[in-house]
Amino acid sequence: MSQTQTLDLLKIAQEEQHGDLFKLLDSIYKRSSIRPTGHPDAIIWEGGHWTEDVKPVAHAFTDMFALNGTIMALDVLGLPFLGVPMMAQFRHDTKLVSLDWFGKLDYTALKWSTAGDFMVNEGGKKVVVNGKSANAPLRTAAGVYCNVRPYGGITSIRFMPGLPYSQDKKKFKVDPATGVIHSEMNTPGVRMAYAARLFLQMVHESGQIGRVATKPTQAQEDAVNAGIFRWLLQGTQFKLKRQYTVDAYEEHRANVDAIVALLPSDFKNGMEHWGGEVYEHISDTNFGLLMHDMIRHRPCIVYATDLDGDRLTDLMADAPDVLRDWGQMVLDAVGAKVDMKQLWTQMGFNMTNGKDMTSVMYRIHGAPIYEQTLGSADAMLLRLLDGDETVGGEKQPYDPRIHFVLINEAYKAANPGNKALASWLDDQLAIFDQIYSGHRPRYLEGYKALKAAIKPWAGH
Repeated sequence: MSQTQTLDLLKIAQEEQHGDLFKLLDSIYKRSSIRPTGHPDAIIWEGGHWTEDVKPVAHAFTDMFALNGTIMALDVLGLPFLGVPMMAQFRHDTKLVSLDWFGKLDYTALKWSTAGDFMVNEGGKKVVVNGKSANAPLRTAAGVYCNVRPYGGITSIRFMPGLPYSQDKKKFKVDPATGVIHSEMNTPGVRMAYAARLFLQMVHESGQIGRVATKPTQAQEDAVNAGIFRWLLQGTQFKLKRQYTVDAYEEHRANVDAIVALLPSDFKNGMEHWGGEVYEHISDTNFGLLMHDMIRHRPCIVYATDLDGDRLTDLMADAPDVLRDWGQMVLDAVGAKVDMKQLWTQMGFNMTNGKDMTSVMYRIHGAPIYEQTLGSADAMLLRLLDGDETVGGEKQPYDPRIHFVLINEAYKAANPGNKALASWLDDQLAIFDQIYSGHRPRYLEGYKALKAAIKPWAGH
């Protein structure tokens, strides 16, 4: 479609609820000739203004405002993009085939997490969508091995997919053909090795301290995890400032070696020059350490497994609000007429409430996948469809800023060194903030204002 035309965003929302959304999107975007490896029949849309100086980003077209806000932001900015149909009904009807399409595209990608209990039609009845939020099957299909979340001075590296809480040693073994660590759970040991290496690389490159938060004495998978770390540390310049009593590589050498045998022969190339400070902690300890690291402005990188890593990032998101509330209570108790929110900023803290926390999934093959969660976006879109977006003034209109922020980050990552693009992206985000400062416009009004104020990308 023309860069000057406007999209009927309301119609897109209506078709999602009661029509044929796929057919509508197929009429808006053209089918791309680009195909992911191994999927010659994949349906990939393309849009925006394609120029040789900008590499496109692949976007997952999912549900509600995750879909509508993405389409709106891409239309306003006019950047080249690939769109993969991953709407709930479509991925349900096609048995999640588009997750493989998305995961096999060798492009920096952007994926939204939406409600896991999304209801779709199946044979005339409503059922929960196959794959729920599609996060777990997508990670498996895409070869994701970890999720990286920087926030304030803390960076969390969460190994995935893996839930290391198996304790039955009799069932515990590593499959020498696949490297899958099997007992009660099935944890891909090869991906675990990639996640551990990325952690050490980030500690080396950042100069920050590294905290290993695992449970090798309680969880059998984490015993191998700790063993992989000790194997990786051999021959490097890292200093173990705090360490587990037992060398997990010596204790679990056969299982670790079974995974190492499946890694590329050059897996440790260059690591002999890596160095930094690494601390081994039982994962639970890091919840307290994280609070101290936050308030003391002590930058650090924390490595944790799937379940513990999820809890740690929840704490990273929630703690700033708690700390500000507690600070205000103390200020009020001593009679100081100070606003803790202003003082928080003056003291150099830049963590707000976690909604602006970047989340990046790294995969063994292919560029990273940027992800973000829109937990209440479904209810917001339903209010728009009901014709009362603010519920009589009680609710704020939808704020699409996160779409522009994530697009800003993803396109910069996909186009490193492109200073013209980076500058242009920042300029457009500044225009967005001008329009949305003060009284937030209603969603459709904001879209029209953005279209009027922003000249779409056309090569610079």
